[in-house]
Amino acid sequence: MQNASVARRYARALLEASGAQADQVLTQLEELVRSLNSSPSLLEALTNPALTIAQRTAVTEGLIKAADGMQPMLANLLRLLTDRNRFTIIAALALQYRALVDVRMGRVRGTVTSAALLGDAQLTALKVQLEALTQRKVVLEAKVDQALLGGAVATVGNRTYDGSLKSQLVELGRQLMAS
Repeated sequence: MQNASVARRYARALLEASGAQADQVLTQLEELVRSLNSSPSLLEALTNPALTIAQRTAVTEGLIKAADGMQPMLANLLRLLTDRNRFTIIAALALQYRALVDVRMGRVRGTVTSAALLGDAQLTALKVQLEALTQRKVVLEAKVDQALLGGAVATVGNRTYDGSLKSQLVELGRQLMAS
């Protein structure tokens, strides 16, 4: 729990420092976290207390150079995390930062689960409807669950919009049992 509050503090500071480049910093930060997750040895080198601070700093500087065009405030954050032995919170920090940027930009994230992969036109139409319902910009992630039989279930924020065939059949069964 302590790591979450520390990550939140760093995320807030990064948001203040990033200003108008908040979305660019978010993209770079999420890309960095994906890279670290796909390379456990690199993450180990950045978080291993057996390595000296100079060795971890060298790894951090190499990471910054490898990420061509990294925003200066993100590079400074990486250096600060290295200096303070806090690189272990980078994934939690990225999640906190994304949430803060989304609030600043008036966005809400959601998922749409369907029985079959939805086409671009269907996703766009669903996104427009969800934006009208939520009065915010919606960023959707599409998933497939063949157990739904048909239709879709959209979860945006803490609200779920269930238009699946499975739930309609369950409701029909309840109505038939009640009558």
